[in-house]
Amino acid sequence: MQEKRTIREENFVPCLVLIVLLAFPRIALVLLFLFSNYLQRAYHGLILPLLGFLFLPLTTLVYAWMANTRQPMAGINLLILIVAVVIDLGGLSGGEYHRRRRWED
Repeated sequence: MQEKRTIREENFVPCLVLIVLLAFPRIALVLLFLFSNYLQRAYHGLILPLLGFLFLPLTTLVYAWMANTRQPMAGINLLILIVAVVIDLGGLSGGEYHRRRRWED
């Protein structure tokens, strides 16, 4: 017997996937690289996704999404890409700030 799903249950899974992708972009990049050709269609090589994995993982995912859905690099899409870069750079520089503070004390 099939149970009736509510609207909340049906919309919960995509939101959960989005939260996991934003929280762990490096895991998402590895899974995309191993089980699909999503990154290959966007980057046509190995060096840029590898550098993106190391330094700017969220930006790498956002650019791959834009390239695969053929989104223009203008307007709101450019703003989304800039926000991804800022988030990635904020994580890198925030770690450096805390490392330096620990040695100063």
